[in-house]
Amino acid sequence: MKAEDQIEVYGARVHNLKNIDVKIPRNSLTVITGLSGSGKSSLAFDTIFAEGQRRYIETFTAYARNMLGGMERPDVDKITGLSPVISIEQKTTNKNPRSTVGTTTEIFDFLRLLFARAGEAYSYLSGEKMVRYTEEKIISLILDRYQGRRTYILAPLVRNRKGHYKELFEQVRRKGYLTVRIDGELREITHGMKLDRYKNHSIELVVDKLVVDKDDERRLQESVKTAMKQGDGQLMILDADTQELRHYSRTLMDPKTGLSYSEPAPHNFSFNSPQGACPKCKGLGYVNIIDREKIIPNDEKSIYEGGIVPLGKYKNTLIFWQIAAICEKYGDSLKTPIKDLSEEALDDILNGTDERLQIKNESLGSSNYFLSFDGLIKYIEVQQQSDASSQAQKWAGQFVTTTVCPSCEGHRLNREALHYRIAGKNIAELADMDISELYEWVNQVEYELSPQQRQIAVEILKEIRSRLHFLVDVGLDYLCLNRASATLSGGESQRIRLATQIGSQLVNVLYILDEPSIGLHQRDNTRLINSLKELRDMGNSVIVVEHDKEMMLAADYIVDLGPRAGRLGGNIVFAGTPQEMLKTNTLTAQYLNGEKKIEYSPQRRPGNGKKLILSGATGNNLKNVTVEFPLGKFICVTGVSGSGKSSLINGTLQPILSQKFYRSLQASLPYDRIEGLENIDKVVTVDQSPLGRTPRSNPATYTGVFADIRNVFVELPEAKIRGYKPGRFSFNIAGGRCEVCGGNGYKTIEMNFLPDVLVPCEACHGKRYNRETLEVRFKGKSIADVLDMTINQAVEFFENIPSIISKIKVLQEVGLGYIKLGQPSTTLSGGESQRVKLAAELSKRDTGKTLYILDEPTTGLHFEDIRVLLSVLNRLVDKGNTVIVIEHNLDIIKCADHIIDMGPEGGRNGGYVLATGTPEEICKYDTATARYLKEELNG
Repeated sequence: MKAEDQIEVYGARVHNLKNIDVKIPRNSLTVITGLSGSGKSSLAFDTIFAEGQRRYIETFTAYARNMLGGMERPDVDKITGLSPVISIEQKTTNKNPRSTVGTTTEIFDFLRLLFARAGEAYSYLSGEKMVRYTEEKIISLILDRYQGRRTYILAPLVRNRKGHYKELFEQVRRKGYLTVRIDGELREITHGMKLDRYKNHSIELVVDKLVVDKDDERRLQESVKTAMKQGDGQLMILDADTQELRHYSRTLMDPKTGLSYSEPAPHNFSFNSPQGACPKCKGLGYVNIIDREKIIPNDEKSIYEGGIVPLGKYKNTLIFWQIAAICEKYGDSLKTPIKDLSEEALDDILNGTDERLQIKNESLGSSNYFLSFDGLIKYIEVQQQSDASSQAQKWAGQFVTTTVCPSCEGHRLNREALHYRIAGKNIAELADMDISELYEWVNQVEYELSPQQRQIAVEILKEIRSRLHFLVDVGLDYLCLNRASATLSGGESQRIRLATQIGSQLVNVLYILDEPSIGLHQRDNTRLINSLKELRDMGNSVIVVEHDKEMMLAADYIVDLGPRAGRLGGNIVFAGTPQEMLKTNTLTAQYLNGEKKIEYSPQRRPGNGKKLILSGATGNNLKNVTVEFPLGKFICVTGVSGSGKSSLINGTLQPILSQKFYRSLQASLPYDRIEGLENIDKVVTVDQSPLGRTPRSNPATYTGVFADIRNVFVELPEAKIRGYKPGRFSFNIAGGRCEVCGGNGYKTIEMNFLPDVLVPCEACHGKRYNRETLEVRFKGKSIADVLDMTINQAVEFFENIPSIISKIKVLQEVGLGYIKLGQPSTTLSGGESQRVKLAAELSKRDTGKTLYILDEPTTGLHFEDIRVLLSVLNRLVDKGNTVIVIEHNLDIIKCADHIIDMGPEGGRNGGYVLATGTPEEICKYDTATARYLKEELNG
């Protein structure tokens, strides 16, 4: 192969890479695989992508580079054959509540343009279609309708607004006008005339009074022209005999009510623009309201006994004196049960009153008066404001409920935007459709448009159609455009960006993807692989960091890193075609060619006979499902992407249990009831969020073992003589840490328009501590030496200290023996972070009645890592605990004792429980999961 046909990497040493050389063919689909922690991401993202990005930024001017911040040069000798690089990672999920699938893919932007240019406006008052007329058309309509009739031609000046309008009347009087119509009554303008400023008024100027006659069309033309000028493009005709009023406008207007809309523009349909957003929720689709049930959870109690939670029990303070005065006014007292208080009294207590209250209290010496009481709800709202302390905001937050905005019903747009329609649908209805449903609508809507609309819409519809087609191709047809980006999984977010890239039609680009198959059912895997091949066939190079068997076998080229992980990884153990790889003996090849496989026992656990029963779950797309979770078993929740697995477990079950056991404030999705809570006493959730965002966070601090290690050092004779406390051995606290680098171990040297350089601190040489702290040694090792140990080394070192060994042994058991105790969490891969979390939970004492919930724990895990993970999970279940896993990986599913299979499709066509039972029982059903599971069990 010619040099220009391949990407050549020489001497890569980033993180744990062992000075490796590798050649990757261009314009091919290449999979980089290997154990978790073997160096895959270090090669793909931290070396190849980082160098590509750095070279791109190098082309900018020094000024631009200074503004952007420089890119650090990766530790590599040379890379040749690089194209412009685009990285599509899982970490790029946007947490902004204003970001949706529609805005990310830009489909919503095209829809806004479509509605602004081809939408038909309807009145939100009468439902009538809005009309707009030219002056000639208006004159023609007036002549037809009012021929021979006495009429007033009016120009609207003010519509339903407060004010005295003295200056306005004086202004029109100076122009020579004599009459105005105020609130439906004709009145002569007099000098100094004004109205009640506290009432709403509608004012029209009488431009002319005439009998409409075709022979005197000239006068009508002049009057209409003047009225349009005075009325800002609008006029009204009042029939002098019948008093019937009609509206005419050159802008969009409801002829029945006179309601007018501004000329539509794309920003009028954007919930991120003040012109389009719902004024109540500011375009978010939800509002925070004070929940009366949270303020008064038990109305059997009296206020005196603490029935109003924000107040607590009676105290001799001003607020209770005020509330006592309100109760007394309505013939009640503080000791009246809240349910027996009059509704008026309760309303005044919660919402406030403007009346003067007579306060009677011995502390005041005599009767006193106190002006108005603002009410508890107002007080709680004040505590929520941004200038309140975080403690006050947290306190107020417990009485708040997030609910769908009552004004826009969650559609995010104002009522004007929601009353533009194309083929009977408004923009919010289209954004709420599943992408597959919207794709069908876009394909057939052209036939329902008028010839003029079709001419305007044809190019816009073509752009929307192509983008929707790519989303369908990568298996995201169950999503809707209105879905918030923050609720997407890492895999979904990545596939959306992938669809956007396919749509951009770029060529000669190097794409690097990080496990795009995450969260994707086996059924949809083929579609994803075809999309990546389509990207390749357009003339691009595609590198995928992946563990999926199908993806590896479909690739053109495979790079396998290993042989193990961490310090024992970082070497190229194989590079070549999948067919060549199947003949080798690497760990990955053994799993691919069937030499090794993850074993399962056909003898499924019987469980403990107890159940957790969740009834009537209706959150998101769940169709009033009732699910039984048999306890003491390994339970797998399966189904195609978007079938309702996360809504059932993460959205409904987990928040219910967290509220029960930990008083969590997270609200669950709607359900009827839950039974069997007495059968468990603890819930542990291991999700996919990162451990920490700073290099100061590490496995030792996260698992809590660092506190035990510091205590060991405090107990040493040397430390006792010096009077050292545990804080002395923390690199986050002044006293024991190196103050030159602040406990970081390195200093950042700003290089102006060159990248910042990280150099080891000259005082501590990267040890993080000062000399005095490092002089205290345990078995000859300082605290810095301990943090630099791998987990495997630490297990041997602390073998006789139970409090430490119990925590770090679990890290070793989940396959993380190769990482260092003090390794910054920012350098851990996704799979490593998740297993550190799992280890932290496993190290806590289980009760035999604990429920563990894991969401796709195989993310970032190699076949061998999955085998290790399964042994840990099985051990938990063998002790009597229950493990619930949301998973697509067949190696995990086939090992389950009980499967809950959801579907049949994603989005609106999902949300049903299709089958439950052992893997063997599931295979008897005709579901997407059963078809693939049957193949897996039959080998």
